Amino acid sequence: MSDVTDFDSLRRAMAENSEEPEGPARNARAEQLLAEAEKLGIPLAVIEALGHQLKVYNYSSEKDKMFVPFARLLRMWDERPEDFDEYETHSLHWVFKWMSSGMLDQPHVPLASVEKWLGEMEHRYRLAGHSERAVRSAEFSVAAHVGDVARAERAYGAWLAADRDAMADCHACELHGQGWWQAERGRDAEALELWAPVLEGEFACAHEPHTVLASSLVPLLRLGRVDEARANHLRGFRLVRAMESMRGAYADHVEFCVLTGNEARGLELLAERPAYFTDTGHPRSKLEFMSVVALLMDRLAELGLGGQRVPGPAGRDWTAGELAAHARAQALALAADFDGRNGTEHVSERARARMEQRPLVERLPLGVRTAARPKAVAMPAPAAVVAPDGSAAATAEADLPALLAAARRLSDTLQPNAIEAWAAVSRAAEGVELHALDRAEIADHRAMDLGPEGIPLFEEAAELYAAAGDPGEALAARARGAYVSALTGEVSQALTTIADLYDRVLALYAEDGTGVRQTAAVLMCRARIRMRRVHETQDAPEAALTDAETAAREVLALVDGRAGGDVRLASRAAEAHAILAELAALTGDVEGAAELFARASAEFVGAGLPWFAVEYEARLAGLAHHLGDTAEAERALRAALEHGGPHLEATGRAQLHLQLAEVLGGRGLSEEASEHALQAAHWADEAGESRTLGAWARQQLGGFLLRQGRFAEAAEVLESALPDLSAESHGDGAVVQTQWWLGDCLSELGEHREAAERRLQAAEIARHWPEQHDHATLAHLAAESLGHAGLHTEADQAYARAGGLWRTLGNVHGLVRSLRARAWLALRVEDVEGRADTASELMAGAVEECRAALEAVDDEARERLVAELGHTHRQFGDLLARSATEDAEDESIRTALEEALSQVTKAVAVFASLGEDALHSRTGAELAAGWLEADLSRPAEAAARARAVLVAYDGHDEGDEAAQERRAEAGQMLQVVQEQADAEREKA
Repeated sequence: MSDVTDFDSLRRAMAENSEEPEGPARNARAEQLLAEAEKLGIPLAVIEALGHQLKVYNYSSEKDKMFVPFARLLRMWDERPEDFDEYETHSLHWVFKWMSSGMLDQPHVPLASVEKWLGEMEHRYRLAGHSERAVRSAEFSVAAHVGDVARAERAYGAWLAADRDAMADCHACELHGQGWWQAERGRDAEALELWAPVLEGEFACAHEPHTVLASSLVPLLRLGRVDEARANHLRGFRLVRAMESMRGAYADHVEFCVLTGNEARGLELLAERPAYFTDTGHPRSKLEFMSVVALLMDRLAELGLGGQRVPGPAGRDWTAGELAAHARAQALALAADFDGRNGTEHVSERARARMEQRPLVERLPLGVRTAARPKAVAMPAPAAVVAPDGSAAATAEADLPALLAAARRLSDTLQPNAIEAWAAVSRAAEGVELHALDRAEIADHRAMDLGPEGIPLFEEAAELYAAAGDPGEALAARARGAYVSALTGEVSQALTTIADLYDRVLALYAEDGTGVRQTAAVLMCRARIRMRRVHETQDAPEAALTDAETAAREVLALVDGRAGGDVRLASRAAEAHAILAELAALTGDVEGAAELFARASAEFVGAGLPWFAVEYEARLAGLAHHLGDTAEAERALRAALEHGGPHLEATGRAQLHLQLAEVLGGRGLSEEASEHALQAAHWADEAGESRTLGAWARQQLGGFLLRQGRFAEAAEVLESALPDLSAESHGDGAVVQTQWWLGDCLSELGEHREAAERRLQAAEIARHWPEQHDHATLAHLAAESLGHAGLHTEADQAYARAGGLWRTLGNVHGLVRSLRARAWLALRVEDVEGRADTASELMAGAVEECRAALEAVDDEARERLVAELGHTHRQFGDLLARSATEDAEDESIRTALEEALSQVTKAVAVFASLGEDALHSRTGAELAAGWLEADLSRPAEAAARARAVLVAYDGHDEGDEAAQERRAEAGQMLQVVQEQADAEREKA
């Protein structure tokens, strides 16, 4: 049986359908409702149902269905205009604009028909007395579409010159169209200036700022304003994600991903909307979408990923290369259809230009979770070698002596790419007879590169050094091998080996059989191995600590004053100081450790080896944080990032950025903190640590964005972080905090049902914690969200849950506020007998809780609790007055108003007892009492209260906004009661 039985039920059904998500289901329901409307035999019902059908078609992928219902509406208007009420008359003329753009977007509609329709629109608007502003806007759209720039500029000027009236598009839509033209003509700055009021929230509508945010992306990138572009992408994509009708704007976001090195995210976006590949109801947006698909696929092919599987039209699997060809063919075919209709090449030229764009930013971090950037497929290439200047050379025929010289220079100065240089030497030396020393150095550096697998090569290198007449370097090579074996857990064996090598090198050094550099290398390996013993010995016994300290100090004694310009010796001294710093930290000497780490870092930097200082600056930052010296922690982290430069690995870079973000956030510098959290998330993704370190970074980034009031961006980032956060990996506190922050964002965005869901999920986790304050707070916040979402029963249950928790915690303020909130909810519940009594009982309970608490509270908490009592009396009065306006009996209305006045009067007295601190609260209550006096026909009493407010602010600061508002309201009250008194005198 149909739920439409009369005109009112039809209107309710259409209103409900309007709230459903865009798409075929909503459209089908509109078609069904039209059939139901026709059964009612009421012309206006059919008119409204046709208008509803038009609206849902327009905001869907089936825009091509608009023409039939509109033609029927227009025929009905021409035959019987009296059947249309004022609203439907306005709506009929309004959707003329939809028809104009709708015809333009369908290439099968001849251009002559579009022009004819434009004339029809102008004629009918003139007859209805409307401005030509909307007509000129439509003419501009036609001219711009076909590429007639001269006509478009004329129409553009006429559009702006015409008066705005009821038929003009909303400000947001007009500004979007105007800005689009400026960007189209290469005037990006002017476009963004026009769009600013929409981007800043001054103007909005059903599709704005959605489309402006999307349209702004490429102009912002072209202007180098990448931070704004990123923010607009995060804000805008959130808005268009669920809106089926916004395929063109969706394409803009995919395009943004391609142009900013976020190809992986672009693929994720395509996967979210498979129907966009095939929906045919709006050819123009399909052309835009397929052009961008081709752009993305071509980019993947350029990266060597043409064979990668990608999301595409349903029914088969697609590679990037296959989809590139398909999308390009579809886009150009659609463009040709439009150009065939228009008689120009303009649409095809624009499509080709869009598909041939080049990235505008190499890689723009977005902050949201995404797969690592697709890596190009490795192609066979000639062995790379290193030229004398350290740069890569492309052929193996490069001069081997020059390569050897370059590699030695790089290793002698401890440059980060020394190992690669020796690898290039090794490749170039294949099949070449070399001196034993050359072969020794190649083997030695190969061993360093291989780690544990290279231990046998250290022995080979030692034998070659010995054969080359360098016994000291042979001992150093064996010492390096011993250290690597210690790293694999063979500490005891390494200690035995290094003890022998230590004795031999000192003896050799005493006989001038080797130099300081080789001796220092053995001594440093000894110190490192002894430090491994410290780390692997439970609780670091004193003997192990002492041995490690002695070894480090022996290194310092050896190289002290001998380094000169020798970078290797300078690095030994710096590393020895770092070992002493670590030992100090292990023994609890935090200040001494910090001083030594700072010295080690300074020595590395002074030696021209800043990349070695990174680890120690990071350690110093941790110690400074422990000592409460946030300024030093911040300095050290910034120095670590600076010293590491391009040599930092992705994981280390992510960790440093995240630590710096936390330090800056702790200082309240949320904007800069968010920049570092963004970088941390980016580098974590690059390192393949999205689910661990990346999740932490995104969680922090979301919190920093929330602090800045960037709620949509924060919500996108936090939603992206949540799937990777788990109690097992990150702790349930991180999960709760993320849900909490996300709930706050969604609440600010007006997504109250979703906010309630997040807050309830967080509350369910916090329910199991020993301390229940967070549980109570989250339950209270969830109740607020449920109330805003219109779920009054669920909200009452959540407030009751929160109230019970507040009572258990002894938090009177939370308990009282939950009772007050429940009272207001009770009053809002429709068709429930006794709801006013229930509301009053709850509010009275809140008053009693305050009074009972005041009897036991100490002086420090009394003032705040007294203020809570005053607010409760005030709200009690407001609630009683609100319930009175809905009461049918005159006498009961008066009784309720008297009771309300009594409560507000009590509020005045309570606030007065708090003195100047509660002045605004007192005067607010005084004015509320005055209006109640006026409602009770007591003008003299109302006037007295108004004057009391004016006296209270006599000589008060003129810049106080609240004071100005109170004075203005008091003056208004005096005017009203004077008019009331005059009216009473006239009656008498």
